[in-house]
Amino acid sequence: MDMPVDRIEFETMLLGRHMSLLTSRGGGRLDRSAYILLSRIRAEGPMSIGQLRDAFGLDTSTLNRQTAAMLRVGVVERIPDPDGGIARKFAITAEGEHRLDKDRAENRDGLQRVLAEWTPEEAAQLADSLARLNRDIERLDGRPWPRD
Repeated sequence: MDMPVDRIEFETMLLGRHMSLLTSRGGGRLDRSAYILLSRIRAEGPMSIGQLRDAFGLDTSTLNRQTAAMLRVGVVERIPDPDGGIARKFAITAEGEHRLDKDRAENRDGLQRVLAEWTPEEAAQLADSLARLNRDIERLDGRPWPRD
């Protein structure tokens, strides 16, 4: 039996695959973890390993590896806590801002090509449904993503 949840699971699996196909795989693209971590740091401001752990539910060793790789390529820097705390925080650099903006623009361009024949209403409906799906996942997970 083809239940809606079966179709949703299948289509979201494909969406994850297809999103990477929408963009060029040329040099300079951020890897998926850097793209997501930089997006969160941009949304919330500088974050410590502990804050990133709480935000993503990842273990400290995973985050240490990911942030070390980001430091090596210059997309984040370690700074003293602006609020005076003991832990140093990761802040996005100008290079990180540039690369994140470039990747996000390329992602949007790919989506615009896909949605070229959709009506504005259809595109808005998809955006609303995806936002609701993500908010409900975040509610169950207990880790909401900051939104404007």
